[in-house]
Amino acid sequence: MWVRALWEARTPALLRRRLLPASGCRPPAAASCSASAEGSRVRALVYGHHGHPAKVVELKNLELAAVGGSDVHVKMLAAPINPSDINMIQGNYGLLPQLPAVGGNEGVGQVVAVGSNVTGVKPGDWVIPATAGLGTWRTEAVFSEEALIGVPSDIPLQSAATLGVNPCTAYRMLKDFEQLQPGDSVIQNASNSGVGQAVIQIAAALGLRTINVVRDRPDLQKLTDRLKNLGAEHVITEEELRTHEMKNVFKDMPPPRLALNCVGGKSSTELLRHLAPGGTMVTYGGMAKQPVIASVSQLIFKDLKLRGFWLSQWKKDHSPVSGIVSPV
Repeated sequence: MWVRALWEARTPALLRRRLLPASGCRPPAAASCSASAEGSRVRALVYGHHGHPAKVVELKNLELAAVGGSDVHVKMLAAPINPSDINMIQGNYGLLPQLPAVGGNEGVGQVVAVGSNVTGVKPGDWVIPATAGLGTWRTEAVFSEEALIGVPSDIPLQSAATLGVNPCTAYRMLKDFEQLQPGDSVIQNASNSGVGQAVIQIAAALGLRTINVVRDRPDLQKLTDRLKNLGAEHVITEEELRTHEMKNVFKDMPPPRLALNCVGGKSSTELLRHLAPGGTMVTYGGMAKQPVIASVSQLIFKDLKLRGFWLSQWKKDHSPVSGIVSPV
């Protein structure tokens, strides 16, 4: 909630509408125009040193660079606030841009103008960052063409703005660690997170069955119904995960060969306990800020495997574009 408070306290309504638009908001069509050699002023959320975002992030006016031959002038339409954005501002993330830096790793923008050498996008197209660290919390920017990926402009705006991180993380984890077949099961915690909801939907499309762990809450049934509407087969609480009644879940489905951990601590230990022999637990987050603890017996007698996943590293390993960061 403090992130929203920071945003609303330091960001004028116009900028909020551009970067975090209301659901269903559609941007106006971009005029077809050529690259301009003259710069102009834009607004951005900037931090000059690491620390608590509410203390270090400031709304500033920046000079918009002139569009070079391989550059793309982009007007940002929407940009989310992810945990990784906060971690980066705090200085405890695996990729840190040169300071001062514009916040935001994800978002969608509309192409305003392109340089003479740009062939992949044109004015009016929608684009998203190719890698983390681009700095999306601003009204406009000039990026190199290789730092952007074109996306369809007929999908929901908020879906486009959140397309580059969570769904990709979910897909890669489902495909890269175990050779799962239709009918196999997957267990995950933080199942109502952005990645968790993507896992549910992609798994359902692949014919995989999911066991989805969430924290208990007053509106648990409402959350359960929402996740099941996305394709979840079982939705259980962290407390239920520790009970003997869990055996009833596996009466009609095989033990999971893949566990996806975004929490750590006791939650991750319980995921391991329910993995099939030879199974893999992939850790991609640590929301509890507690270590992953695996018993010796699980490693020896069940031959369980512990792996980690970071989408930025996957992109570095599999893409010709690597490690792009954008200083102010």
